[in-house]
Amino acid sequence: MAHAAPQHEMPSATPAAREERIGFLLVFLAALCWSLGGVIARFIEADDPFTSIFWRSIWAAAFLLMYMLWRDGLRGTLQLFGAMGLPGLAVACCFAIATSTFVIALSYTTVANILLMQAGAPLIAALLSFLLFGERISSITWLAIAVVIAGVAVMVSDSLTGNMSIVGDGLAILIVFAFSVATVLTRRFAHVRMTPAMCLGTVFAAVFAASQASTLAASGSDMAFLFVFGAVNLGLGLAFFATGARVIPAAYAALLATFETLFGPVWVWLVHGEVPSSRTLIGGAIVFAALIIYIGIEFRRMSRPARPGVSGIAAPH
Repeated sequence: MAHAAPQHEMPSATPAAREERIGFLLVFLAALCWSLGGVIARFIEADDPFTSIFWRSIWAAAFLLMYMLWRDGLRGTLQLFGAMGLPGLAVACCFAIATSTFVIALSYTTVANILLMQAGAPLIAALLSFLLFGERISSITWLAIAVVIAGVAVMVSDSLTGNMSIVGDGLAILIVFAFSVATVLTRRFAHVRMTPAMCLGTVFAAVFAASQASTLAASGSDMAFLFVFGAVNLGLGLAFFATGARVIPAAYAALLATFETLFGPVWVWLVHGEVPSSRTLIGGAIVFAALIIYIGIEFRRMSRPARPGVSGIAAPH
């Protein structure tokens, strides 16, 4: 006996909306991988931080190269490197700067100051997207950015110092700006596969670290952790980000990357027993609530059929 079709069906998400959801998930997974950096770094005993940067970058480059060879083959991988052009080269330079400058900045300022400035990445990415490419940002996104910045400020307030370091804070701003530019370019040039660009960026970082390191020697145990530090924490995270950030607005990608700041102290707490302060927990709760509510609102929006002029999100070119 045939069943009558229901008179009213819920509209399904469009292919573009489903792709955008996958982009959200991939950028979240990138932030999750990056958040493991602190807990892995605690196991590494090398005295020279540039030694760690070198091997971390080498293993990340090896992972990304093997991933591309597995996915696209030798000919396809070579074609991807050749096709990335100036946008890919710019993204490579940005990620090389962001991943290398963090260690240098730590010599001049505190982790708290750096994390607080990194919380401004979604704001910078949104402004760059709007000013350079006319990508409009919804009011709910601006609100989420403001709440996340406030939550991170609460998280790091215990360790903020009144001592200003022009060099350290300037380098921290450079990290945020480089990451924001890379995020915007990855979204704007969505037709360019940025995995080879990020692979090249890790090579740039390795070359720079090799020129600064007092030694490249590492113990067996350190090398094992450096492999995880590079392949999983950095390489896998970059692979997720390169794929996901091309299909969602730059402000969204930078906002989701804030999960790195949120989860980082949690892993160190669980593995190394470094109990976060009450302000860290309160600020983390604010950030987590803001991000979850924001993601829920955006996923609900994606489940509705698109109407011209409603989403305010320009398609990538």
